[in-house]
Amino acid sequence: MTDSYYAGVYWPARLESAEECARRTETFFRLLARCDETFARWYEQADSAEEALQRGFTPDYETLLRFYRREENQLGKDGFSFGAWTGHVEDGRGVMLSLTCGDASGAYPNCCVLYLPWPEVEPEGARVVVAPVLVNVMRAMVLAWEPLVGVVATDEWRWALRPEKDPRGFTGWLTYLARARGEVPPLPLPVRTEPVEDKGTLIVLAPECLSASNPEHLSLGRRIQEALDSKGLLRPVL
Repeated sequence: MTDSYYAGVYWPARLESAEECARRTETFFRLLARCDETFARWYEQADSAEEALQRGFTPDYETLLRFYRREENQLGKDGFSFGAWTGHVEDGRGVMLSLTCGDASGAYPNCCVLYLPWPEVEPEGARVVVAPVLVNVMRAMVLAWEPLVGVVATDEWRWALRPEKDPRGFTGWLTYLARARGEVPPLPLPVRTEPVEDKGTLIVLAPECLSASNPEHLSLGRRIQEALDSKGLLRPVL
């Protein structure tokens, strides 16, 4: 079975209004649309694909603000949740978005996660799940949400690098660390790093997809993870 990748960014409790979350979400969709045509159309998530395909939307500020003002998208006294889908039902799952923002209690961890198309099954996957596109996807996430950490990986990769109950972050195919985390040390080839404006550093382990089924890939991931752990850069998001 082919690997199933996701791209996610995470940040601690941060109180933000519906207006602030709508502004950030609009920025995210706008930057994401520049990464690939896959991200050009969106539908609200629903109980079935048929129902979702009747709920297409344009991700502009007013539309997103209306979503966040709906009771079904609100989390307690603060915080919001939102899900969307690119509607590629003819090819597979397409891209799914899961978003939680504006929560100040810590009860609902703030995050923005994209579940990416299957790279060896879906046409969009072969085009999207490549380092150059995913670098831009992560940049869009960082610039919109200003998270502490981010990662592109698979569940299998994550569990191979960290025990299930270990709350620390892990090194993905791509890893983002905000400046507030600390300085990223020099890392060996083929790893490369690049700044995301003044926000933080993006680490790319290799130009090709990394798989948990490849011992050499895992060895590289563990070496870089040890280097980041030694600096405390992967401590839990609190």
